[in-house]
Amino acid sequence: QVQLVESGGGLVQSGGSLRLSCAASGSIFSINVMGWYRQAPGKARELVADITSGGSTNYADSVKGRFTISRDNAKNPVYLQMNSLKPEDTAVYYCAAKLGPTYVYWGQGTQVTVSS
Repeated sequence: QVQLVESGGGLVQSGGSLRLSCAASGSIFSINVMGWYRQAPGKARELVADITSGGSTNYADSVKGRFTISRDNAKNPVYLQMNSLKPEDTAVYYCAAKLGPTYVYWGQGTQVTVSS
């Protein structure tokens, strides 16, 4: 079992920055990819960024050049630095852990609201 706890969400003005953190506990040795997803009201959950155990990163086109995913050591904690935030970035952001090909574990989510 893996437990994921997000923190760092909040209200920010357009153009501002926030940093989300995800702390993992439990059987973290089994995780091969950590990701950040988001879900806006009335929309499907979408992948924002992910980072592999080897450090390779991947970003959604909508956040490239503005968001950065990183981690302190091999797997934990994982951060999402969000700069130049836009109102369309408003969503609940979820941390997720992938075992093999599937995201199996999810955090409870943290709200990010960007005002115009």
